[in-house]
Amino acid sequence: MEVFLQEAKASSRVLSALSGADKNRILREMAEALRIHTDEILKANALDMQDAEINNLAPALKDRLLLDEGRLEGMAVAIEEIAALKEPVGRVLDGWVTEDGLKIEKVSIPIGVIGIIYESRPNVTSDTAALSFKSSNVCVLKGGKEAQYSNEAIAKVLQGVLKKNDLPEALISLIPDASREGVAKLIKMDKYVDLIIPRGGEGLIRYVSDNATVPVVKHDKGQCHTYIDEDANVDNAIAIALNAKVQRPGVCNAMETLLVDAAIAKEVLPLLKEAFDEAHTELKGCARTQESIGVSPATEVDFDTEYLANILNIRVVDGVEGAIEHIIRYGSGHSEAIITENITTAEAFLNSIDAAAVYVNASTRFTDGGAFGFGAEVGISTNKLHARGPMGIEGLTTYKFKIYGSGQIR
Repeated sequence: MEVFLQEAKASSRVLSALSGADKNRILREMAEALRIHTDEILKANALDMQDAEINNLAPALKDRLLLDEGRLEGMAVAIEEIAALKEPVGRVLDGWVTEDGLKIEKVSIPIGVIGIIYESRPNVTSDTAALSFKSSNVCVLKGGKEAQYSNEAIAKVLQGVLKKNDLPEALISLIPDASREGVAKLIKMDKYVDLIIPRGGEGLIRYVSDNATVPVVKHDKGQCHTYIDEDANVDNAIAIALNAKVQRPGVCNAMETLLVDAAIAKEVLPLLKEAFDEAHTELKGCARTQESIGVSPATEVDFDTEYLANILNIRVVDGVEGAIEHIIRYGSGHSEAIITENITTAEAFLNSIDAAAVYVNASTRFTDGGAFGFGAEVGISTNKLHARGPMGIEGLTTYKFKIYGSGQIR
């Protein structure tokens, strides 16, 4: 592991010599290489899916794991979109001249070597590799064992493009020891690794956060809520709630709990139940919810659970203050939404909720690097420092100060 990381650290110097135009050209070559090698990648993914069936992987994990021609094309397009983004490195973020005549520039620079630990989704391999390369960072990848064949095939294709351009393969690489012991070593290698980004289950996040000596940006669980206010457009509310839960239940920006204002609960809950029954959603509700519709009881544990499945909690609350109190108690700082036509209520919600993304009259499913216009993301940061929300290339840079003098002494 140490030799591997030494090579990764050494390779970072090569990136400083690459122009933005060169990086963009190589990224476009990577996108085309994914298309050319589609059959090989899909064969590798079929092996992972076969193992997923044998190991009885949960449906949500199978959905994340599956690749097809459409998803592979999406991966290629994501790389092309990253190539089209403005150059993130070397930008003068600010500049001034001090009283002593020193000219100071605040300039964006890469972070260095970034370790990314993730589960299930093979597309993370190409997304994070491309984002890291665009921002002149070296990425060290540790995917889940359930996607081993897919990740290896994708990494091999991307490394082939690096090799063709006389660049070290260490710029994009999978760690040599993918065991728990290997991860334990990686997250303590602060001599070589500058940042760790874990994205996966709650257990993985907690383990990395508790044990890492390398700085960590967490992609924590998505305990997302949607609140339907008494001043909501009911048709919009139902459509948004449905989208937030059922469009893709197994992702972190899907809604897990629906909050309904007590003032309209008796009117709206039967309509919501009808819509969710058609979508085959398993509903659980608080005692006040059960007064209006027939659902299973929701427990305290349920309200604190990220299902990543087509299961939804419903709670009736006393206005926006009741919704805010619930979210403060159970939210994970990911994405929260209010459905209302009352601008005062909307602003109260926006200002009171401490989350990476807070929506008015829109689905939480939009919390995504592509949807935000970032091209892709390395994760949804629930940290407050140094990046928050969908973490694109801007989040993969830091800065330094360049100071120009003419003989000044202090």
